[in-house]
Amino acid sequence: MSTIDLEGKIPNNVDLSADKRLRRALEQWQPAFLDWWRTMGPEGFQADDVYLRTAVSVDADGWAHFGMVKMPDYRWGIFLTDREDNRTIGFGDHFGKPVWQDVPGEHRNALRRLIVTQGDTEPASVEQQRRLGATCPSLYDLRNLFQVNVEEGRHLWAMVYLLHTYFGRDGREEAEALLQRRSGDPDKPRILQAFNEPMQDWLSFMMFTTFTDRDGKYQLLALAESAFDPLARTCRFMLTEEAHHMFVGETGIGRVIKRTLEVMKELDTDDAKAIRNAGAIDLPTIQRYIHYWYSVSLDLFGAEVSTNGAGYFGSGLKGRPKEGRYADHLLLDGATLVEQMENGLLVQREVAPRLAVNLEVRNAYAADCQNALDKWNKLVEDLGVVFRLPSDRFHRAVGTFAGHPFDPNGQLIGADELNRRTADWLPSAADRAYVQSLMTRPVTGPGQFASWIAPPARGIDGKPVDFTYVRFNQA
Repeated sequence: MSTIDLEGKIPNNVDLSADKRLRRALEQWQPAFLDWWRTMGPEGFQADDVYLRTAVSVDADGWAHFGMVKMPDYRWGIFLTDREDNRTIGFGDHFGKPVWQDVPGEHRNALRRLIVTQGDTEPASVEQQRRLGATCPSLYDLRNLFQVNVEEGRHLWAMVYLLHTYFGRDGREEAEALLQRRSGDPDKPRILQAFNEPMQDWLSFMMFTTFTDRDGKYQLLALAESAFDPLARTCRFMLTEEAHHMFVGETGIGRVIKRTLEVMKELDTDDAKAIRNAGAIDLPTIQRYIHYWYSVSLDLFGAEVSTNGAGYFGSGLKGRPKEGRYADHLLLDGATLVEQMENGLLVQREVAPRLAVNLEVRNAYAADCQNALDKWNKLVEDLGVVFRLPSDRFHRAVGTFAGHPFDPNGQLIGADELNRRTADWLPSAADRAYVQSLMTRPVTGPGQFASWIAPPARGIDGKPVDFTYVRFNQA
């Protein structure tokens, strides 16, 4: 059982007090992080008290403390799950050998790249969401936004700890660069395109936390299998916090749908214009947002046939989520059938199984996304409406289908038809303008909610829904 230091400058269970050089390096990075937070974190709320949970342990029960805190005073800590005795590598060429406590030299660059890419997504999402507080639909939702933000900040700390501890000067320089890139910046963008997408409305935020944070879940699950034990242990604890982010998205969209259904019942119509006139979000617009954010999130898994994915698997750096459930942990025999675009035609090709690891993980992600849609579809089943995920060929910017004109059903169509019908399938400028028009001012009265979203079924940490989750201290 690891010892937890909650009183130090950096809360941790990695015994920072015993490594003065590491502690000093991280304490020197901390002011730069706080400066980034004040500059690029939630805009306009830094002096307010927010009812947040803070990690204080890695135990399954009682791992977090709830209380009012100003976000710059949040206790971002470094927490790894306890080391598992006799843990062995669960996949790849080193299957069955003891896991690594240090970085093997031959895997140093690839492992650093994985950690930096994961670490870069954490501050990126905070930057994307930094202005949403000004148009919050309720105090409950405002607090949930801030909870997601501070936990993304803690996940950044998790990756920075690994960079500082195991990668020397290169790691320190990478940690500094994580605070220098900016979401959407044309000169210094974030590494992955989904984290450069603008986040100008709360419907996008809830779609992001449903679909893009779910990609984060699957990336963390894959890294939690890593032969590099400190990375695996870091990611296991990050998954504990990540679950709340998806909860915010799934239940948020469910509440949007519920409010729309209330308006439809009140007006006795499914006419989109009438629903919009009543201040709600019509169901076809919700479907178009699903198409957009799901397809953008699919790109985060990389190409369907990937030598990088094969290399990570073979070397033991990154596995498949919950690797133990598979029978074959080597993937050296047989072949996997993969769809490919060749000369403008859709074909099927057999590839070595390791080359299709990305696709296998992505398919598990897609099934998990469908579980979220199943919950939303229960709300609308009496209307004969069905929310659907688009085909994985639709609206792709990465992989074999990138740039090819497919419709949401996966049918190959002409470029002219795609251009003509894009507004039927993806949020148009008019859609985005309407959604943003609902969110021009914050709703901050206790227990009050914007016209486009229903209240939640229950509050946070046993508090009532009308609890004052954020106390404003600024003039």
